[in-house]
Amino acid sequence: MSKSLIIAPQWIGDAVMTEPLLRRLHARGERITVGALPWVAPVYRAMPQVAEVIEFPFAHGGLQFKARRALAKRIEGQFDAAYVLPNSLKSALLPFLASIPKRVGYLGEARVGLLTHRLKNPKNKPPMVAFYSALSGEQDVAGDRPQLQMDAADVDRALAELGLARGAYYVFAPGAEYGPAKRWPARHFSELAAKLDRPVVLLGSGKEASLCDEIAAPVNAAEAGKCLNFAGRTSLLQALCLIAASKSTISNDSGLMHVAAALGVPQVAIFGSSSPLHTPPLSEKAAVLWLKTDPAYQPPLDCAPCFARDCPLGHTRCLNDITADQVRQKL
Repeated sequence: MSKSLIIAPQWIGDAVMTEPLLRRLHARGERITVGALPWVAPVYRAMPQVAEVIEFPFAHGGLQFKARRALAKRIEGQFDAAYVLPNSLKSALLPFLASIPKRVGYLGEARVGLLTHRLKNPKNKPPMVAFYSALSGEQDVAGDRPQLQMDAADVDRALAELGLARGAYYVFAPGAEYGPAKRWPARHFSELAAKLDRPVVLLGSGKEASLCDEIAAPVNAAEAGKCLNFAGRTSLLQALCLIAASKSTISNDSGLMHVAAALGVPQVAIFGSSSPLHTPPLSEKAAVLWLKTDPAYQPPLDCAPCFARDCPLGHTRCLNDITADQVRQKL
């Protein structure tokens, strides 16, 4: 059995999108080890085909050449192939320094000499699953859906620690790292929470805690304890477990949206400046709300998708005009 090292992307959503590639490699007999930053590593531990996860000791940003060279010396001789998923120069350094014989990746930024097998970057934005799966060298990469599996004991432990029960709550993931043009307004999340028949668990990073407080405050003022703000208060593993055990998850186009899809959880995904044609939630249980494709919405949303952080026109109609009732009807 050949041994392969996967250099993982740094974002949760991208990590989820790599699962079909790893499944393909495992199916043809490769033993998979993933090298990932700590905040992404739990996603790969939810992939049964991954034999081992190495948590990289690198900080975000910077080349950190000495640290990469030290780790390269420790893993030298252990792998037959490396698949470099990010397009950055620094991500290709470790396999090169470790003298891994086969090093596969897209051309990326100035790394021709670091890779032995190089794919040209596609001109148009392909679906992310296909983009990563093409690194397997196989031609038929369409139709794959990411799949994650949480350990039942981990889920039960997380629920017990946080005082929750399976299917007894909804999850809201109201953040989006990219910017406001991908975030459904807080007041709409609040209105939806007030209308639901179960408590709402708010998930996100510590940076999104204030946003979640803004959503929870008016709801809890009317019905104490209806919204539970866990943003920044759970590990990623706990967050994955809470999503897996939820009745349904409502989110923007974000990493946690892709997590819910890969876990097969019923969900509603709300799109604004981005496009579900490029980064859809790949699940039969997912409902998508995007006014661009709603024939009843007038005037037509010709500006979408703009892929901007902030609305260039200043109105953010693509999100402001999606109502709480529209989302509730999809649940």
